[in-house]
Amino acid sequence: MSHWAELNKDNKVIRVLVGDNNDPANDEGYSWLINNLGGTWIKTSYNATIRGKFAGIGDSYNLDEDIFITAQPFPSWLRVGSFWSSPIPYPTDGKIYEWNENDLRWNVVDLS
Repeated sequence: MSHWAELNKDNKVIRVLVGDNNDPANDEGYSWLINNLGGTWIKTSYNATIRGKFAGIGDSYNLDEDIFITAQPFPSWLRVGSFWSSPIPYPTDGKIYEWNENDLRWNVVDLS
């Protein structure tokens, strides 16, 4: 089996499908997708062995780096490979936090 992500004109993933791949030298899944559905398809790996991560709907594909990238959760977050990281590390004191973009800090979540 092989997995394929379809991209729109802005290189955003709009769907991910599974294709046949009995002959890796002649990928039947890719041929079927192109011949029957058209569009732009990029191979993705379920166990993230290629292109940084398994493609998901809403991810983008960066052609220059040949990786899929998750959507940026907040404007202040920095990209590291396929994922985003907060400018301040998540606290490790066992409490639950949520990111506050206005103050650029982690706020404790009150669960009571």
